[in-house]
Amino acid sequence: MGPGPRITVICGHYGCGKTNLALNLALEAAQTGETVTLADLDVVNPYFRSSEYGPLLESHGIRLIAPVFAGTTLDTPTLSAALYSIFEDSAGRVWIDAGGDDVGATALGGLSAGLKAAGYEMLYVINRYRVLSQTPEEAASLLREIESASRLKATALVNNSNLGVETRREALLEALPFAQETARLTGLPLLWSTAPDFVDLGADADRFKTVRRLVRFPWE
Repeated sequence: MGPGPRITVICGHYGCGKTNLALNLALEAAQTGETVTLADLDVVNPYFRSSEYGPLLESHGIRLIAPVFAGTTLDTPTLSAALYSIFEDSAGRVWIDAGGDDVGATALGGLSAGLKAAGYEMLYVINRYRVLSQTPEEAASLLREIESASRLKATALVNNSNLGVETRREALLEALPFAQETARLTGLPLLWSTAPDFVDLGADADRFKTVRRLVRFPWE
């Protein structure tokens, strides 16, 4: 296990791409031989849950903890009792895919005492091409709502600005000032700016962390 907290929370606005990022980071960790657990806390959005990717995770030896009713037609999924096993060393490296905005972040509130005791990182994922988070001021305001609802503090930003399959290098470059200003407003370090793996970055490749596009929209 590398330095730093064993548990990382990934939070952000609906559609910012946090589930795709969580999947990428969990798979990266598993490829190094680490024991990896991915906990899905998205009890709101029925389309972009980590639990939709169970077979992929299982094939890489990653343990998935999902909402009890994930994958069913029930509208009231609840947090699994198994979730509290993330605080055991046997869970290994833990990634928590938190729900969107303050509503989803409220689920984190029940874990806040345990996370504070265990030590955690919380990455706030931003995407300037999603509604309600298109300016640094909006992104900073959303973070305050998430922190209030979760009773946790973000430790770093991840700029995940993209346009899905329409993403081109120019759109990624245009979003860099947005990310830098959001970092300034929030006082958080900008950990990475990501780029989908199908984008030709050319000479700008060293400015981005490449991620696989694993999450698909329902209509694709």
